[in-house]
Amino acid sequence: MALLSRGALRVAATSSQGRSARNLGLQPLAREARSTTEKNVPYQRTLKEEAQGSSAVPRGPSQPLPSTADVVVIGGGSLGCQTLYHLAKLGVSQAVLLERERLTSGTTWHTAGLLWQLRPSDVEVELLAHTRQVVSHDLEEETGMHTGWIQNGGLFIASNRQRLDEYKRLMSLGKAYGVESHVLSPAETKDLYPLMNVDDLYGTLYVPQDGTMDPAGTCTTLTRAAVARGAKVIENCPVTGIRVRTDDFGVRRVAAVETEHGSIQTPCVVNCAGVWASTVGQMAGVKVPLVAMHHAYVVTERIEGIQNMPNVRDHDASVYLRLQGDALSVGGYEANPIFWEEVSDKFAFGLFDLDWDVFTQHIEGAINRVPVLEKTGIKSTVCGPESFTPDHKPLMGEAPELRGFFLGCGFNSAGMMLGGGCGHELANWIVHGRPEKDMYSYDIRRFHHSLTDHPRWIRERSHESYAKNYSVVFPHDEPLAGRNMRKDPLHEELLQRGCVFQERQGWERPGWFNPKETAPVLDYDYYGAYGKQAHGNYAYSRLLGDEYTFDFPPHHHTIREECLTCRRAAAVFNMSYFGKFYLLGVDAKKAADWLFSADVNRPPGSTVYTCMLNHRGGTESDLTVSRLASGTQASPLTPAFEGDGYYLAVGGAVAQHNWSHITTVLQDQKFRCQLMDCSEDLGMLSIQGPASRAVLQDVLDADLSNEAFPFSTHQLVRAAGHPVRAIRLSFVGELGWELHVPRESCLPVYRAVMEAGAKHGLVNAGYRAIDSLSIEKGYRHWHADLRPDDTPLEAGLAFTCKLKSSVPFLGREALEKQRATGLYRRLVCLTVEEEVPMFGLEAIWRNGQVVGHVRRADFGFTINKTIAYGYIRDPSGGPVSLDFVKSGEYALERMGVTYPAQVHLKSPFDPDNKRVKGIY
Repeated sequence: MALLSRGALRVAATSSQGRSARNLGLQPLAREARSTTEKNVPYQRTLKEEAQGSSAVPRGPSQPLPSTADVVVIGGGSLGCQTLYHLAKLGVSQAVLLERERLTSGTTWHTAGLLWQLRPSDVEVELLAHTRQVVSHDLEEETGMHTGWIQNGGLFIASNRQRLDEYKRLMSLGKAYGVESHVLSPAETKDLYPLMNVDDLYGTLYVPQDGTMDPAGTCTTLTRAAVARGAKVIENCPVTGIRVRTDDFGVRRVAAVETEHGSIQTPCVVNCAGVWASTVGQMAGVKVPLVAMHHAYVVTERIEGIQNMPNVRDHDASVYLRLQGDALSVGGYEANPIFWEEVSDKFAFGLFDLDWDVFTQHIEGAINRVPVLEKTGIKSTVCGPESFTPDHKPLMGEAPELRGFFLGCGFNSAGMMLGGGCGHELANWIVHGRPEKDMYSYDIRRFHHSLTDHPRWIRERSHESYAKNYSVVFPHDEPLAGRNMRKDPLHEELLQRGCVFQERQGWERPGWFNPKETAPVLDYDYYGAYGKQAHGNYAYSRLLGDEYTFDFPPHHHTIREECLTCRRAAAVFNMSYFGKFYLLGVDAKKAADWLFSADVNRPPGSTVYTCMLNHRGGTESDLTVSRLASGTQASPLTPAFEGDGYYLAVGGAVAQHNWSHITTVLQDQKFRCQLMDCSEDLGMLSIQGPASRAVLQDVLDADLSNEAFPFSTHQLVRAAGHPVRAIRLSFVGELGWELHVPRESCLPVYRAVMEAGAKHGLVNAGYRAIDSLSIEKGYRHWHADLRPDDTPLEAGLAFTCKLKSSVPFLGREALEKQRATGLYRRLVCLTVEEEVPMFGLEAIWRNGQVVGHVRRADFGFTINKTIAYGYIRDPSGGPVSLDFVKSGEYALERMGVTYPAQVHLKSPFDPDNKRVKGIY
C-alpha cells in the first residue's frame, strides 16, 4: 500500500511477516509503487467486467449491421452515447452507434466524472446545465434506471486574491442562470469541510448542486433510452473506412461507413472516437487537430470523516479531490504531461503505468489542502489517455473538407460533464442544420485550414492548454505556444515601433503599442518542461503577466492615449489579418441576395455593412460587401470575372468560419459562382480620426471630399504611387478610410502614411483601442455581443435587413416571425459612472431582479465611463419592449458588488453619427 507524504511518497512495504513500513525516496517509490499499487478505476461496476465475461464468445458485432442508416455515430463513449440519445429524441429512428469494443472502453470508463456547473463562459454554463438535467432527472424518468448521479456539491479553492475574484465573477454569472453558489470565508469553509486546511485560503466558492457522474451507469442508460426510440447500438465492430462520393458540383460527401463486418450506406457520420478521432478523420480525408496525453489520478484508502464532503478543485495547486464514497480520488494537471505518441487501435479498457516522477508534483498540494492524506494509503492508480486540443475547446460540427462528416471529440477531459449539452447541440446540428446555442467556440471551422494539420502548432498549443487547464482565465490572456505562424508584411516594422501582438487563428495582430521597449514573441519553451530552458527576461511574457488581473492593467493609460489621439487627431490601425474574399460569377448576384441580409446590389463603387444569417435568423457574421465593376485584367485588387462581383472584408479571427458558411450555402443552393480567398495577398490599413482626411490627402491621388468620396463607397486609387482600394468606412466612429493594399506594397504605403501623418499627430494603435472605441460608438463585435444565436432584430441591427423589400434571403422567415411575435430579449447598452473595470459575464439587475448578463464590456475613454452590452429578458416571460427597457432602474453586479447603471437606447458617444460623416 502506497502512502502520501510531503516532498516524497512512502511505500508501506509490508511482507507477510509484517515488517514495519520504511521511508523511501522518490525513485524507489516510482519503482515499487508500480508493483504494489493496483491499476483500477474506482467504480463498483464497469463494462469491462461484462466484456471479460463474454470473452469466450467468438468476437463479432453484437448484432447484424443494417444496410442503411440516417446517421452513423462512431465511438461508444460519453459523446457518442449522448449524441445517439439526442438524435433519437429528435426523431432520428435509423441512427446507429458503432463501437469497436464495448461502450466506454476508450477513455470514458476511467474518467473522474466530475460536473462543475460554473465556468467562465455563458454557453458552457448552459451546456453543463443540460448535462445535469439529463443525468440527474431525464434519463431516470424515461428509463427507470439510476445513472449513478451523486449530488454532493463542489468547492473551488482560492489561495490568492485574483483567484477569489475569478470565483466572484462566476458567482455573478451564475445568478443570471439560477445556479446557486456562495463565496465562503475560510472559517465557513472549515465548517463545511472539517478535514480541510484553510490557513492559507482567501475564500472558496461553494456550489451545492454540483456532483459526480458514473460512466458505465450514464452510458448504459443513455443507450437504453436511445434503443427504446429505435436507435441501434452495435459493439465489437471496428470501423475500417469512410466511403466518399463526389456529387455533380464537385462536392465531397459521405456515402457509407465500412467495417470488418460489412458496410452501412449513410449520408451522415459523427466522429465521436475520442483519442482515436484523428485516425477516423484520416479515413475520410478530414483533419482532426488533437493530441493524446496521459492523465492520471490515484484513489485513496478509506478516510474517516470524508463521507458526503463536496468535490474540491484547488486550482492554484492544480489538483482536484473527488469524493469516492469513503475515499478520495486525487488528480491534477501538470506542466510536463506525457504524450501518447503511438495511439494503439487495440487499446480497450486499458491503463498506463503511473509515472510517479510526473505525478508527485500534485501530492504536496493535495496534502496541504487535506492533511489527513499524508497518512492515507493509496488503493489504486488510474492513468489513461485523454485528448486535448489547441485551444482547450472541443471539436464539433461539420468538417469543412467533407459534407456529412461531423465531429464530436477532443473534450479535454470534460467529455462527461459537457457531453449532455454537446450531444444535444450536435444532434440539432445534424437534424436542423444548426445548433440551438452559439457553438462557434467549439465549431471545427473556427480553425484556419493552415493550422489544422500543422504538427508543431497542434502539439505546442495542446500542451499549453493542458498545462494551463487550471489557470485563472483572465480577459486579455494570450497564448505563448504556437506563435508567429502567420505574419503580415508590416510585422517587423510594427514590432520595432513597440507593437505588443495578440494572436488570432495563427495571425499576429497588433494589440497595443508600448513606447518603452520592443517585445518579440519567442519560440515556445514548454514552460521549462521536457528539459527545455525556460526563457529568461522575456519581455512579452512579462507584459502579458501585467494583464493577469481583473483590475485595469498597468498599461491602461497607454491604451487610453491611443484612443484619445484617434478621437482628437488620427490613428492608423493595421488590420491586415482581416479575411478578404471575392464572390464572383454568373450567379454571384443571386448568391449575394440570398447570403446577405442587407441589399448589397447597389451600383459598383458602393460598400454595404451587412449580416449573414442562418435559417434560425441567428447572425453567422457581420461584414462589409463592396460591389465591383467587371474587368478582364486580373490582379489581387481587380479580379477578372464575368457576371457580378463583390469584395468581402470579414474579421480575421473568424475568416475561416465565414469562408465555410458561404461555401456551404453556395453548395446547398447550387449557385454557379466562385469564392476566392485573397487574405494573404492583400494587407489592410485603417486611418481614422478628425485629421485622417488631411493625412491621406497627401498620400492618395484622389479627392477625399464628402462630395467626391462619400461614406460607404470605395475607389481604386494610388497611394504613394502604389495601387490600393480605398474604402470610406469606420470601425471606431470617426472620419476615416481603409486602404486595401497588395502585399508587396504594404510597407511603402504604411511608411508614406506615417510620414504624412507626423505633422498631424498620427499614431499607431491596436485592437485594444479598437475594442474601446467601437464599444463607445455602439458598434457590434461578432461573437461578443453578436452571435449565431442572436438575431439582428434582438441586436439592434434591423437596419441591416432588407425586410421592406420582397427579396428572399437566408433567415428572412425567422426574422418575420420574430417581428410579428415580438422580441423576447433585447441587447441594451449600460454605462457605469464609477471608473471600474468590467470585461463581460457581469449580472444585469433591473428593478431588483437579474434579467441577463453582460456579453461585452470595456472602458470608454472619451466619455470616461465603463460601457457594457448585454441581452435582457422580462422575468414575467413577455416581450421586451422599448418601454420595458426605458422604465427600469439598472445595476451591474461585478464580483458580488453592484454598481448603479444607466441604460441607453442609442450609442452614448456621437449618437447622431456626425463624426463618420466628417462633421466635427
